[in-house]
Amino acid sequence: MALMKSGWLWRQTTVLKRWKLNWCDIWIDGSFVFYKSDSRRDFMQRVSLKTTCVDVRSGFECAGVNPPESHPRENLLVVLLADGSSVNLCANSEDEAIAWKLTIVDTKRNPLFTYDPYDDSYQAVPVNSHHTIYITPGAGPGTHQVVVQRDPFDGVAEQLALGLLAGMAAGAAMRSFLWMPFLFC
Repeated sequence: MALMKSGWLWRQTTVLKRWKLNWCDIWIDGSFVFYKSDSRRDFMQRVSLKTTCVDVRSGFECAGVNPPESHPRENLLVVLLADGSSVNLCANSEDEAIAWKLTIVDTKRNPLFTYDPYDDSYQAVPVNSHHTIYITPGAGPGTHQVVVQRDPFDGVAEQLALGLLAGMAAGAAMRSFLWMPFLFC
């Protein structure tokens, strides 16, 4: 999965409204993920920008949100969600807050398309955590080539179920052969 942007942001907790410093990642599939540290081991929260994000506000547009101590209001960033809740964030500078806002808007708005040469058409790719995406510069200026690779373990559950079924059938057959010597005595 390709990473769009990552870095440190202050995030306001939902219950006690305290500001905590979190490592944040925006992935190309629209996942906005918060971690305790930059090692990405302690998962805190995940927001799907493509399905739940309604609006993104920054700076003085963020009414009713107070920034953490020693941070000006220009550094604020509010992600409004479809269920009526919001994710309140604060960057270290105004430029960084605008960069995060533009990345969120770009991730929310732009779907991935793949070209099908047989139909001579472009189709939207449903990007999820089971795909690997590589983005490389294209042939001309401003063009990019997007390669979506399927998960190699997709379909493993079906193969495992067939293997278990074949093992049970072989075990039942072998058990009947073990009684053969006692039947001829």
